[in-house]
Amino acid sequence: MVNLKVPCRPIIAYRPIRPSDLVVLEKLHSELFPIRYESEFFHNVVNGRDIVSWGAVDRSRPNAQSDELIGFITARIVSAKESEIEDLLSFDSSKTDQTLVYILTLGVVESHRNLGIASALIHEVIKYASNLSTCRAVYLHVISYNNSAILLYKKMSFQCVRRLYNFYFINGQHYDSYLFVYYVNGGRSPCSPLFITMGLLGRSIVPYMNALFLSGFKSVAAKLWRNEERKNKWPNVKNRVAFYLQCRTKE
Repeated sequence: MVNLKVPCRPIIAYRPIRPSDLVVLEKLHSELFPIRYESEFFHNVVNGRDIVSWGAVDRSRPNAQSDELIGFITARIVSAKESEIEDLLSFDSSKTDQTLVYILTLGVVESHRNLGIASALIHEVIKYASNLSTCRAVYLHVISYNNSAILLYKKMSFQCVRRLYNFYFINGQHYDSYLFVYYVNGGRSPCSPLFITMGLLGRSIVPYMNALFLSGFKSVAAKLWRNEERKNKWPNVKNRVAFYLQCRTKE
């Protein structure tokens, strides 16, 4: 009889990132991201200088590997007034202490993906932000071709509120970015869904809006012209206005 060895199921635990994680943290960022980070960034992360962070470890791994990072998330607290999403927040501007949490980096090693680790790390940040009474939202950028990350944030109820053209410049090429926001502690968007949609489409929507306007205008003009041909004369001013409004209502 062949004894099939069943692989051990990972035992994932989460903890704050600490100075002993420095080397592994740098290695993971180098392997997972096309962007290179300065050494100062990693020292700030592991020492908690203006950056909060959480790591994921697999306790089922042998020996010292059981406490080695297999996933991480880093974030920073920023002032709401000084952030790039100030116009996407509805809050009391007289309160100068309003803050946001900006997710800087998030990664999971390939061998441990599809286990819910990224979601759990994001939940750590959301929980942290929710416990800050002054915090109104968690936000982040996602490069436009990272479909798996985009689907993950949408699944976790983040709102995609803006598309930023040529936001990244990597290896001599520009890439767009999507801006995602998760509102907490009563934070909300002052924008209507239509406004957000137009913000996502950006410049590409302008020709379509112009075409839509011209199409509507031509339709009304054509109706007025046909009416003139039937009567061979224009109605009085009062009736002209009423007829125009009627045509607009029917479109």
